[in-house]
Amino acid sequence: MPLKPEKADPEALAIGALGFLASDEERLSRFLGVTGLTPQTLRKAAGDPGFLGAVLDYLVADESLLISFAANNNINPARVAEAAYRLHGSAESGS
Repeated sequence: MPLKPEKADPEALAIGALGFLASDEERLSRFLGVTGLTPQTLRKAAGDPGFLGAVLDYLVADESLLISFAANNNINPARVAEAAYRLHGSAESGS
């Protein structure tokens, strides 16, 4: 289900991105391969505050994936990088 752009906070955007990756076996396999995670460790990692920013960083690093995610959610791709930046700032400040 696409995100509502006006309501997509950085956490919601990252959770949506993770769902986007998980919705396609090939995308998920590549993500797991690049990160070294397994389906079991992915669940645990999702609870780490820095992980959500890393999910968005992963999308930003792959332009075709980023554009596909952004188009699927009717958002500007720049919002993904902006959300990653905001999440990293939140993780560093401990909030």
